[in-house]
Amino acid sequence: MLSQILKDRDLLPITRMNDGTPAKSDNWNARRAEMLHLLETYSYGVTPPAPAYVKGEITREYLRCCAGKAVEHDIDLTFPTPSGEFTFPLVLMRPLHVEKPPVFLYISFSGKHNNYIPVEEIIDNGFAFATFCYLDVVNDKLFGDYSDGLAKMFGVTACNRTPTTWGKIGMWAYAASRALDYLLTRDDIDAHRTAVIGHSRLGKTALWAAAQDERFYCAISNNSGYGGAATSKHGEGERVADFIRVGSWDWYCENFKLFGGDKEDSKPYDQAHLLALVAPRLLCVGSALLDKGADPKSEFITTAWASQAWELLGKKGLICPDRLAQVGDHFAEGSISYHLRDYQHYLSRYDWQRYMAFLKSKE
Repeated sequence: MLSQILKDRDLLPITRMNDGTPAKSDNWNARRAEMLHLLETYSYGVTPPAPAYVKGEITREYLRCCAGKAVEHDIDLTFPTPSGEFTFPLVLMRPLHVEKPPVFLYISFSGKHNNYIPVEEIIDNGFAFATFCYLDVVNDKLFGDYSDGLAKMFGVTACNRTPTTWGKIGMWAYAASRALDYLLTRDDIDAHRTAVIGHSRLGKTALWAAAQDERFYCAISNNSGYGGAATSKHGEGERVADFIRVGSWDWYCENFKLFGGDKEDSKPYDQAHLLALVAPRLLCVGSALLDKGADPKSEFITTAWASQAWELLGKKGLICPDRLAQVGDHFAEGSISYHLRDYQHYLSRYDWQRYMAFLKSKE
């Protein structure tokens, strides 16, 4: 029974303030601030304030995108940092058959030339597709390489990081918000219905972006695992020690390292806090049965536990039977969508179809 499993996991409270008093709809902003503070203090680090401006310059227009069904704009986004202006590229593909379409903002591993993303199918379903490559924001060379991108512009080094200096997930999430700044200036899309989406470490990033930036209409986590949608408490997937061993500790703040070994289950925060910060907006979590590192069972448990936040705010959260998810399940009746597919760690066409179907059902 799912209800018993949630009880046995002994997960941290969602709807109780730090002082033990109940969280309610009228003090949710205060509870939200508590959870956000825990996550930025012990996991992702503190994100700098938004810049004074974001400029977008269209550098290329392609009128025959997707066999002429869409127009593609290559855009340079520029904004100020403590070390001067920083620029990174964004691609926007807009369907021509829909007036002011909603938008997927995809944080990509490889930019627009990604043959694994069903862009034409996304266009055919009436969505605009915006994307940027995370490596254009800061490198992912691991072991504290902060030598380029936003890390360099904000003066971050492996030697000068405080316990709460932001890590690379925070930097990639910051770029997603700057992309949204620009998208909101366009009158040919409905950027107020922008879903930020990522896979694996970029699924973690999409969740952190939406947790901080309430302008995102929907957050989509695909196989995001530890540091994303999967609770680590009594989990079966990756652990803090794994991130330290392979060097990906630099995705997080220095305080993240405090919870290795036997301290794993004693953290003052958990990933259900991250998901709850998306409430009462839309949330999609996608898991894969054989993705052991991402711990699909824990991703589902976290999603179910976080659903309390939506219920507190008067929304239907995750609506599902009182059992664990099974392969082929897609629970999408409420404001939270969860699906479990077969096979491995991957952002598949099947996943995209589930996310599109969910968003279209909420129009």
